[in-house]
Amino acid sequence: MIDSRRIRFLDWWHFGVPGKGGWWISRTPALFLAGVVAAGSSGCSSRQARPPVEDSLTTGRITIVCPIEAESLLARERDAFEALYPDASIRIEPARPREAVGRLFAAQCDAAVLSRDLTPEERGAASRGRLELEGYRFAKDAVALVVNPANPTENLALDVLRRIYQGRVTDWSRAAGFTGRIEPVVPPVESDMADFFIEHVMDGEPIRARVLTARSDSDVVATVAARPGAIGFVSMAWSNRGAKTLRLSAMNGLPYELPDAETVYRGEYPLSRPYLFEVRAAGPRLAHGFITYVTSQDGQRIVHEAGLVPTAVPVRFVRRSPMRGSHWAKASRL
Repeated sequence: MIDSRRIRFLDWWHFGVPGKGGWWISRTPALFLAGVVAAGSSGCSSRQARPPVEDSLTTGRITIVCPIEAESLLARERDAFEALYPDASIRIEPARPREAVGRLFAAQCDAAVLSRDLTPEERGAASRGRLELEGYRFAKDAVALVVNPANPTENLALDVLRRIYQGRVTDWSRAAGFTGRIEPVVPPVESDMADFFIEHVMDGEPIRARVLTARSDSDVVATVAARPGAIGFVSMAWSNRGAKTLRLSAMNGLPYELPDAETVYRGEYPLSRPYLFEVRAAGPRLAHGFITYVTSQDGQRIVHEAGLVPTAVPVRFVRRSPMRGSHWAKASRL
């Protein structure tokens, strides 16, 4: 359940500068971050070299860093915002969480999109450096398990999934009701998705199974669709795009859930994660203006169309079919 005390949604209708937000989450050493905060207190030299542009909610130049799997979504939000406000220029660059937080603290970017909350070490470093941050959630994603369409498996428990990627379960006869060698597939090791899987599925332990490495979510799906025994994990936006999506249970005896909009929104699916902005309270006003747009009805519509779950607008759910057991989320007025 999302703690409302840690989240503040923005008032699109008044288009005001966002107020204080909650703290949001890696494992960056506090000493490193404290040094970064101190180094960044004098500003970003690369930005000082740019020609001066008025900084307002709708004009200026900013840089946003984000996970590689969120680049496409942020690019769509950026394009829509710049079409409305031609005097705004927003640069999007990929970065892993530790790098993103470090760059934000050092004023080498103006906002960071994370798929996790800030760690206590990161929050402590910001506090010691007297750096006030604001956090705003704008979407939820999930790790969807995909297999070959011919695979008769329907359900999988989290502990079985862990043993598959540990290399302890290597044949489908030990995980499901048919025989065949299991071929685990993983996304790029530099992706946030891989980090999330290791932390939340593998309990922080490395993947020890012999795996096939894909270049992207689309490549994971293509690999799984081409290999009868393959299993992989992708963003929920890529589920049901040529591969079969499995139901997942947190443990044996609990319900198996598909990663659809309702189960992810309500936190019922075991492997869901947020997308959130972290921004310096005293940073460029354009960064706050862009966040206001992303959390508005128009920005949340883009999140919905990208296959993720909006979190900054009222949402209602409509069951598509009692037989299918999946749900379709429709954000209010989207």
